[in-house]
Amino acid sequence: MNLRDRPKLGQNFLISPTAQTAIADALGDISQRTVVEIGPGRGAITHILARRARRLIAIELDPALAAQLQADFSDQPNVTILRQNILATDLAALAREAHAEPEARGDSERFSPLLIVGNLPYYITSDILLHLFAAHRAIERAVVMIQREVADRVAAQPSSRDYGLLSVTAQLYAQVEKLFTLPPGAFSPPPQVHSSVLRLTMQPRFEELGIDPEAFTGFMRGCFAQKRKTLTNNLRAAGHEPDAIAAAFTACDVAPQVRAEQLDPEALARLYCRFRDH
Repeated sequence: MNLRDRPKLGQNFLISPTAQTAIADALGDISQRTVVEIGPGRGAITHILARRARRLIAIELDPALAAQLQADFSDQPNVTILRQNILATDLAALAREAHAEPEARGDSERFSPLLIVGNLPYYITSDILLHLFAAHRAIERAVVMIQREVADRVAAQPSSRDYGLLSVTAQLYAQVEKLFTLPPGAFSPPPQVHSSVLRLTMQPRFEELGIDPEAFTGFMRGCFAQKRKTLTNNLRAAGHEPDAIAAAFTACDVAPQVRAEQLDPEALARLYCRFRDH
């Protein structure tokens, strides 16, 4: 097995040409856009994006793969290979840089929203999604491939088995579309799970719902702390008084024995606002 065949950091490289093209197509017209690719690996999707994008920034942590990519794309001035961790990447800075091109415009606070694409490592998928949501002002949309079970959680609707904290968080930041699912055989080496491709169009709802993102996220963690417990019991464990919980449920028309996974983001936001204001 040579260097290019040896997986590191748990990578599973996408080898289906049809899937590679479909992922690139899901970004839409990128001819005038800056695209950030997370984990380009051997560069299969990178080659497609490089032909289409005005500028492509590929972020690869593996030093051997990053070096090979730098060699492969050394003659393409619209492609930049960064050897670094996406979780340590300042996406807002990349968006400001994109706004300044092709010539400086003198406003460091302006953005040209980025397009994100990537086959996310399974072991840090949630961390990367939260990193993207935290940088939502700098991103227009993201097309990401993740483990099917995680994709099901991101896209889940209230009262379904998979609906939970990750579902609510994602859907408060973005419109979530589940595009397609790939079998293990589409990768080398084949993983033990199926993978799904999501398109996340950033449409944050915090202003619309009148909630502070950080404080509301903390409230939701309490709501979903123990999935088998009722919301009342979870809120008690989070420090809310029984009388205050009962009053909030009455005011928000929430049934006493409801569980958090039965409530949509709007209902959870109403409850949060009731506790915040009383």
